[in-house]
Amino acid sequence: MTFAGPLRGYGARLAAAPPPSVRARAPGKVNLALRVGPLGDDGYHPLVSVFQAVALFEEVTATQVPPGTGITLTVDGPQSAAVPTDATNLAWRAAELLATHTGVEPDVALHVRKGVPVAGGMAGGSADAAATLVACDTLWETGVPRADLAEIAAALGSDVPFCVLGHTAVGTGRGHLLTPAMTRGEFHWAFAASDRGLPTPQVYAAFDSLARTASPVVGIEEDTALMQALRAGDPAALGAALHNDLQEAALSVRPELARTVEIAREAGALGAIVSGSGPTVAALARSRPHALAIAATWTAEGAADTVWTATGPAHGARVVAS
Repeated sequence: MTFAGPLRGYGARLAAAPPPSVRARAPGKVNLALRVGPLGDDGYHPLVSVFQAVALFEEVTATQVPPGTGITLTVDGPQSAAVPTDATNLAWRAAELLATHTGVEPDVALHVRKGVPVAGGMAGGSADAAATLVACDTLWETGVPRADLAEIAAALGSDVPFCVLGHTAVGTGRGHLLTPAMTRGEFHWAFAASDRGLPTPQVYAAFDSLARTASPVVGIEEDTALMQALRAGDPAALGAALHNDLQEAALSVRPELARTVEIAREAGALGAIVSGSGPTVAALARSRPHALAIAATWTAEGAADTVWTATGPAHGARVVAS
């Protein structure tokens, strides 16, 4: 008895099988509160920030390549033309750093699908790095515990550890030392994004020139009402407690953002604020339909290049396909 026919077909299917790959997803974030201290001797500003992950995700697919290939990177999705595809990209750097930490060769093809506004103060690049750490750890079977991945992430930027962990958290130090925050319920957000970025160093330079806005000591005590609103799941109280020490500096560089904030408030937002260093403006809504209405108002008024809606809190970086 011969099985030549079926075996040939089976062999052909094996030969055509794609190389192993892992797809991971990590969230963008909104700063519910950002307290910034004066510039220290180490060149950093002490921060206290309350982060919330929102359901706008960056996806990174890590695909196995032959040994010695090194790292390659491609990007697609909204505003992808503005994203570098070389070693300056945080996803590329994350793969290199994980390889160094675990002792494996950094051979991987990375593909990033954008889902967070680029250069908008919502940690899109940091989410790429977080997703890459999780995807490569799975692809390379390096088995790094999640807490250790968050420590590795801190070397890539202040927001990367939060994108690994997700949900809602208080960040101290440079924003990278995280304590989970208790929250209840779901919050609905609208975001007004700009195609023209607002460089973080420029905003901090403006902040330093407006030194009257810097508190000598920053602490979470100033945000007691905000933390109570999160625990109670009270969006109205949360909207009233939103705060950003960098907002005045961001508006001094991009004055037109003040109108974007005002339009959201006129549309009934529970709170509206520049997210982080900007230029994205975040508006807290009463419901998903209200978030869509705020976004539509921004579009009608020409106050944003793109608008987005999302809920929070969202999960941290995790594998979604392999």
